[in-house]
Amino acid sequence: MTSHLSIAEIEEKGLRKVWSVADFARRYRLDTEEETRLLKLLGPFATQQELLMNASRAPRFR
Repeated sequence: MTSHLSIAEIEEKGLRKVWSVADFARRYRLDTEEETRLLKLLGPFATQQELLMNASRAPRFR
């Protein structure tokens, strides 16, 4: 089954932001162990939503 997509509809929603896992790890200060885990799980590139939902960071205590 096919459906019609209007240009205005697509522009409003926007595209998903795709990140390099290495860039994401650097930006969010993840350690190399966590970066390696994300690379195994998601590959070299993933959407921002996938990365945020799968990344875990150790808490920073004062």
